Amino acid sequence: MADLSTLDLNLLRVFDAVARERHVTRAAQRLNLSQPAVSNALSRLRAALNDELFLRRPGGVEPTELALALAGPVAEVLDRLRDTLAVHAPFDPATSDRVFVTALSEYAEAVLAPPLLERMGQDAPGCLLAIRHADRTNWQALLERGEAELAIGVLPEPPAIYTRIRLLPEGFMTLMRRGHPLATGVMTEDRLITFPHLLHSPNGSRDGALDVALATRGKKRRLGAVVAHLSAVPDILARTDMVMTLSGRLAHLLAEAHGLVVRESPVEIRHTRLSMIFHRRLESDAGHAWLRRLMLAVARDVPAVEAGGAPKGEDD
Repeated sequence: MADLSTLDLNLLRVFDAVARERHVTRAAQRLNLSQPAVSNALSRLRAALNDELFLRRPGGVEPTELALALAGPVAEVLDRLRDTLAVHAPFDPATSDRVFVTALSEYAEAVLAPPLLERMGQDAPGCLLAIRHADRTNWQALLERGEAELAIGVLPEPPAIYTRIRLLPEGFMTLMRRGHPLATGVMTEDRLITFPHLLHSPNGSRDGALDVALATRGKKRRLGAVVAHLSAVPDILARTDMVMTLSGRLAHLLAEAHGLVVRESPVEIRHTRLSMIFHRRLESDAGHAWLRRLMLAVARDVPAVEAGGAPKGEDD
């Protein structure tokens, strides 16, 4: 085993890239190096550690037992070093080419990404915003592994090592096709549950905030379909008698873009709202702080849609 005092620590960057990519060519691209340079670095590291580290397999490489044991600690050390250096580095959005990796729910992406990218195009034209999907099941893992710098969605209360900022309070609205029986007349709970409902649920759950609210009244709706992606919603509603209860902001966006009808929900639904969550170690990162401020400004500027006079939340 190599003595750390004689080991070229630059080799650990190569090791980390290959361990993450499981592919030498992609690791070279990630590092901005040639493939021969990466292969040479791996050869030196194999000799230093007296282990093959990565075995060639169809479509890539497979880590050895030692490589698997080293991957986590090496990645953590390099990530912490990058975070530490980033905290002390100045940030000028006008000249920076930083890549900001964020994790957003589908709703947060639909509502916040367009105005955010508009502002970034004006203030930080060289920066790149890369968005990953976030929901209640994966947001913490993404932040813990350093695979996203912040997460935005309807998320649970985070552990103390995270900072949480609440965004976008609003009401629920009901979306349907033009000419739907519910598009006119008095909207009541009983009329609403007469028709089948469309539920947007990326994780496959069949329960939403509307179900909870109806249950307190001893009522239940009938689901017509559950979809994982919002892109399917407009065409489904346009072709069927299904209705959908969701965030007022998103309901109006979909209605304006696809010629649908929006009405206030007759059901009072428990308050929920988007949250922005990030690790406290990034609080002093100048670039991260700039992105947070921009995200807050964009959220404040998104037109509010209130239902029933009280602020409520995202989709059901």
